[in-house]
Amino acid sequence: MSTNSRPARALLPWAGVSALVFIIDFATKWYFESHFYLGESRAVTSFFNLVLAHNTGAAFSFLAGHDGWQMYLFATVALVAVFVCAKLIIKHSQEGLFCLALSLIMGGALGNLFDRIIYGYVIDFLDFYYGYWHWPAFNVADMAIVAGAGLLIIDSLTNHSSD
Repeated sequence: MSTNSRPARALLPWAGVSALVFIIDFATKWYFESHFYLGESRAVTSFFNLVLAHNTGAAFSFLAGHDGWQMYLFATVALVAVFVCAKLIIKHSQEGLFCLALSLIMGGALGNLFDRIIYGYVIDFLDFYYGYWHWPAFNVADMAIVAGAGLLIIDSLTNHSSD
């Protein structure tokens, strides 16, 4: 095996996980953009709605009310995150949980980056609430990023506690 193909081979299965996250995220966002009007909300349970929302900010609509410069900031952060995740996956390709976590983060970052580049906002559609308090709407990419971060914490507590 040539030295040049090792990084690509190390990254390939994890890139597949990221691609799957991206595809599911894209498909769900497409569905909600096609079947809901902006702001439409459909109750599913007493604590969960499906809703179409456009988020120009980051997590929890952070910086959403600004003039648009934040899109470039968040796009840059996403690109850096994807690059760092890919480099770490190549370096630690035999650490399954660590690489799974990074690939989920990478897929989620790419999903939301795609929205920012194409639309100028991120499409959200999952709305959990209690009474009048609503958790900010989110999407599959956001779930993948949070799951990846959670797995990174678990990995650091289980696999590296003796380091």
